[in-house]
Amino acid sequence: MKALVWHGKSDIRCESVRDPILEDGRDAIIRVTACAICGSDLHIFDGMIPEMHRGDVLGHETMGEVVEVGKGVGNLRVGDRVVVPFTIACGECFFCRNGFYSGCERTNPDHARAEKLWGHSPAGLFGYSHLLGGYAGGQAEYLRVPYADVGPIKVPDQLTDEQALFLSDIFPTGYMAAEFCAIQPGQTIAIWGCGPVGQMAIRSAFLLGAERVLAIDTVPERLALAREGGAETVDFRSEDVYDRIQALTGGRGADACIDAVGTEADTWSGIDAVVDRIKTATFLGTDRPHVLRQAIMCCRNFGTVSIVGVYGGLLDKIPMGSAINRGLTFRMAQTPVQHYLPRLMDRIVKGDIDPSFVITHRATLEEGPELYKTFRDKRDGCIKVVMKP
Repeated sequence: MKALVWHGKSDIRCESVRDPILEDGRDAIIRVTACAICGSDLHIFDGMIPEMHRGDVLGHETMGEVVEVGKGVGNLRVGDRVVVPFTIACGECFFCRNGFYSGCERTNPDHARAEKLWGHSPAGLFGYSHLLGGYAGGQAEYLRVPYADVGPIKVPDQLTDEQALFLSDIFPTGYMAAEFCAIQPGQTIAIWGCGPVGQMAIRSAFLLGAERVLAIDTVPERLALAREGGAETVDFRSEDVYDRIQALTGGRGADACIDAVGTEADTWSGIDAVVDRIKTATFLGTDRPHVLRQAIMCCRNFGTVSIVGVYGGLLDKIPMGSAINRGLTFRMAQTPVQHYLPRLMDRIVKGDIDPSFVITHRATLEEGPELYKTFRDKRDGCIKVVMKP
């Protein structure tokens, strides 16, 4: 089969690889009908994620048609259309039983590596390094889905692939980011990053009752799409973000702040961001947390900072004095997608939201390597790429 394969920093190729096969009775094989490039895939493309091996198949936003099921999979049949969560969960361990599927204790066979870095291992993820299981990803013609009796959710006939695909990651992630804010009527939510997750967080914040959303970015197309979703926008290259949020909130600060950027904050947005880039380039640091610093400073006293942008290691010079003295609450996670799937599927079916609004580019797998570059460089108005193998 054809798949997008990692060969090193900025080197992704469309190649022929072995077809997946059932390896366990709880496996399923799906024929991929739609997959996407995620913003967190760009961290792999830029060489920010450790334990990538040459030949690894990428991708964790995937849906398709079931073509084979193991004997232990009683909830799926050949021919079912399904969306596959990017988090792999067993459904039986302590964390799965409590709804924390992305903390599953059983699905990362490389857990010892993760424990050395993070203290404890999260769940395995599709297409996201050997820190997180080394599972082949879904930017391919076929995908093996472990624990298929727990993860995939059937897609109703009335929904298109493009409406359902983002249930795999970015819609639940954006929704969780907004839910973490514990939004009350009349509140103002500030969101850093108007990429795909940020766009979903904007719409989700309004769905959950926010009165105002302030969206921070600099890419014109992203800012325009944020305004279409009802947000007031702040261009960080043309105005000071802190001063602008203070002015928009009467000097109080935002009720909650969402970091939907993560480790690769734009270096034009402050001298500390330039220092972050120098440190990561010279191996004196692992992440660039400029946005997180800014979100903390812009949040009102006793507000909430919600973090869904990807960070991989150690963060430098975080203003914890500000957070502690002003009573901030931090909420963060890799999204336990299975926890959110039923209610978010219902939102789409009811017409509360159509997540396909974010798609700007449609392509084949063969076009994928070039579109990684287009997406990373924010060229051609690219906000979200969907590929149909």
